[in-house]
Amino acid sequence: MIALLAMILASLASALYFMMKRRDEPRKMAKALAVRVGLSVFLFLLLMVGWMLGFWQPHAL
Repeated sequence: MIALLAMILASLASALYFMMKRRDEPRKMAKALAVRVGLSVFLFLLLMVGWMLGFWQPHAL
């Protein structure tokens, strides 16, 4: 999970780099953002499946 979060942040940083430094290559920025969205959706689905299988239990604070 932590590695997946690190990959999401790395993709976001990559998109920021392409937006700030390489403005002539907008496709690379769009691809980095698409990868970030895909990884975020995958993480969400992984958490939902884990919850449904009983790996994580919600609790009241």
